[in-house]
Amino acid sequence: MAESRPAVVGVIGGSGLYELGALANAKAERVVSPFGEPSAELLRGEVGGVEFVFLPRHGPGHVLPPSDINYRANIDALKRAGVTDLISLSACGSLREDLPPGSFVLVDQFIDRTVGRARSFFGPGCVAHVVLADPVCARLGDALESEAGAEGLPVQRGGTYLAMEGPQFSTRAESELFRSWGCSVIGMTNLPEARLAREAELCYATVAMVTDYDCWREDHDAVSVEAIVRVLTENAAAANALVERVTPQLAEHPERCPHGCDRALEGALITQPASRDPECVARLDAVAGRVLDA
Repeated sequence: MAESRPAVVGVIGGSGLYELGALANAKAERVVSPFGEPSAELLRGEVGGVEFVFLPRHGPGHVLPPSDINYRANIDALKRAGVTDLISLSACGSLREDLPPGSFVLVDQFIDRTVGRARSFFGPGCVAHVVLADPVCARLGDALESEAGAEGLPVQRGGTYLAMEGPQFSTRAESELFRSWGCSVIGMTNLPEARLAREAELCYATVAMVTDYDCWREDHDAVSVEAIVRVLTENAAAANALVERVTPQLAEHPERCPHGCDRALEGALITQPASRDPECVARLDAVAGRVLDA
């Protein structure tokens, strides 16, 4: 039995990340998902000889606010496209003095303060409970940390991402509360994305790119879109360079992820086969077909 297989590296890009210069042989690919419309067509090509898929999280031209992104359709479409390793690039605010604008944080934990978003592929008719204690893949984190260091980027390994609903930024009271919880950065898009990636048995990692100090810092101007966009532009170039460096390092996907990401659904399905709703099961063909067909 082979110990590895060719990887398909996927990137979900947030604000300011719509053009990847290293992408060769690029072509648009529309993927139909039973969970609705993804944010955009997938952009498929190669980076450093490795099969690569890019999805702009907010759609072309940034038309989707965080609350209206169809996270389930996005992850389902990427799974259907054969993605094995998924990297999330996300703009965020800093909740720590030692993470100034321009910093990159390889997030390893999340706190969910979103409301009303579909958080699971499963539901009535087919119930599953996946373990999410360690929500990102340490193997991807290792590769990102190594290549960010080689690129000379100011990177911090580890940190907690507070996912807020938005689209408004925090009040000062909220910002101070989240700091008291020990959160490192604050953003609006990585949940339920990370939850769904785990249910889809994808290796997933988040690169949180700091644009501002949120509003807690007294000598720092309150968050402004103008300032954020300026840092976004700088971060985008660095993020693209990181993607170009790390993708060839992920050329081979281990036959079994050492952290169990690709086996997250083993033992997670609760509904007995005879009681599963056929329509619900049909929607799960890409996400959970491996275990539903077993």
